[in-house]
Amino acid sequence: MAERRVLIVDDHPLFRDALKASLSTTFAPDRIGEAGSLDQLNGILEKDADYDLVLLDLKMPGVQGLSGLVYLRAQFPAVPVVIVSGTEDPAVIRRALDLGASGYIPKSTSAEQIRKAVGVVLDGDIWAPEAAAQISERDRENDELARRIATLTPQQVRVLMMLREGLLNKQIAFKLNVSEATIKAHVSAILQKLDVDSRTQAVIAAGRIDGDASA
Repeated sequence: MAERRVLIVDDHPLFRDALKASLSTTFAPDRIGEAGSLDQLNGILEKDADYDLVLLDLKMPGVQGLSGLVYLRAQFPAVPVVIVSGTEDPAVIRRALDLGASGYIPKSTSAEQIRKAVGVVLDGDIWAPEAAAQISERDRENDELARRIATLTPQQVRVLMMLREGLLNKQIAFKLNVSEATIKAHVSAILQKLDVDSRTQAVIAAGRIDGDASA
């Protein structure tokens, strides 16, 4: 297992160091990569996607909750992704698995359990806390919404994440180096796929799948 490679994606260096220490008996130090943002992660995988596992935080620069997972699974479908997050909401955990995560590890998990979870995923299975089995009627509605979000293309996911940041079409176009007309087309497609009528409703919908209480 020492020859396998893992990429830790979290914007907190101290947590990345702690996670690296937890995995030191599983991976050789030179087999553990790091990224502090979605853009940095994207740059690494575009150059070299030969990783056996990505450990992805839900909340950091360039990542808006589960939208980051959707983007990563669409852009690099061959790379298994495990969410490592401080969020322990059963609905969010289950939704992450529905959206293609190979596992979900709460940040409160012990080092021993983290190693066990990683081993389970590397063996080809799914790992998640038992709490993920809990479900409510509202959860079922949001699960359907999550399935709609999963139909977005990688670029549409990036646009949706930037809409959540409050950016205007021209600002998004500048960041993605495309025309404003292209962004308008993406926004129209997002509204259609999510079955909503406005940008605001699309942002609220994206917040709902992340367990955003304000949504």
